[in-house]
Amino acid sequence: MTIADRWLLPDGMDEVLPPQASRMEELRRALLDLYHRWGYDQVMPPPVEFLDSLLTGTGTELDLQTFKLTDQMTGRMMGVSADVTPQVARMDAHSLKRQGPVRLCYCTTVLRAKADPHQGGRSPVQVGLELFGHAGLEADIEILRLALTSLQVAGAGEIHLALGHIGIYRSLVEAAELSAEQEKAVFEALELKSPGELAARVEESVSDPAMAAMLCALGELHGGPEVLEQAREAFAEAPQAVGAALDQLRALHAGVVAEHPDVALYFDLAELRGYQYHTGMMFAAHVPGYSQALAKGGRYDDTGRAFGRARPATGFSLELKLLANLVPSEPPHDGIWAPAEGEGLAEAITALREQGERVVQALPGQRTGPQEHRCRRHLVPADGGWQVAPLAAASDQA
Repeated sequence: MTIADRWLLPDGMDEVLPPQASRMEELRRALLDLYHRWGYDQVMPPPVEFLDSLLTGTGTELDLQTFKLTDQMTGRMMGVSADVTPQVARMDAHSLKRQGPVRLCYCTTVLRAKADPHQGGRSPVQVGLELFGHAGLEADIEILRLALTSLQVAGAGEIHLALGHIGIYRSLVEAAELSAEQEKAVFEALELKSPGELAARVEESVSDPAMAAMLCALGELHGGPEVLEQAREAFAEAPQAVGAALDQLRALHAGVVAEHPDVALYFDLAELRGYQYHTGMMFAAHVPGYSQALAKGGRYDDTGRAFGRARPATGFSLELKLLANLVPSEPPHDGIWAPAEGEGLAEAITALREQGERVVQALPGQRTGPQEHRCRRHLVPADGGWQVAPLAAASDQA
């Protein structure tokens, strides 16, 4: 093994250095304080859990992203958390067991077996929140507003919000009475966003002309708020649940516009991201310059069922490392440089630190000076004590 091999990190694993680490910590605190003001309690899930609970209701995508290992104490399979939401759902259902709505937030590092092809990194710092115990639109609107506010706190200017509802596709497929193979074919065509492929799959699978027309229309219904009116006409003969889902999207649109009128809204009624996971509205918030959404979430009512408590649930998550890059900033050069020794110096330094000042004291023999330690002021003797003075009159040496 060469010397270089000793410090190389595995592909997709990254370290966070100054000043990025300071920016991330500042943003983490700002977001958790925001959630606290909205009534969300912070939780800290364990980094490893048994697979039986860790992968509950999440589908194969998260399964493939989960590092797996054997518990030497029990012989059971465990997984390293690749997504916090299932863990928080377990906490609500099994550990807390509160009645009524429960608001929880978190910020923790997760580990993924494969790097995201768009965002990179296998050890994202996931921050987010979950609202359990309320099935109404009010809960979904609260989640949407907090997701958008989180991006604004992080420094995002222009925000594009994409909204969808998985219930529309599910209701149409159920009404069409497709077999598992037929549904898979239609699903894959919708994922490809190919109208021609979708039309061919629907023609092979659906005998009812009205139902076939509605499934084909689904792939074309994406765009601004006018899409909701177009969908109302296209799905005039659809099951009642489709109309209810469109009503929900209209109400969500109104709720977002009332608080965030500058956000650009986009609707995609054929968005199937998280099909095995989401049960209602879904959203993704995009910021120019990033290929993937910076905030993703939606409703996932069935996750707690495996824990014996199927509660309504809605929430979202963000990646703190990406958020911290929204507004690159230099760390403040506001420190105070103190010499290595001097009469009464220790007391003066302690007093300044208690006031919240950053004081860097030189070590005996140290050759580097205040500039390297982001100090623009220094402590100088004055009137039998010490006072803070601008660095301009100081030497760069200890």
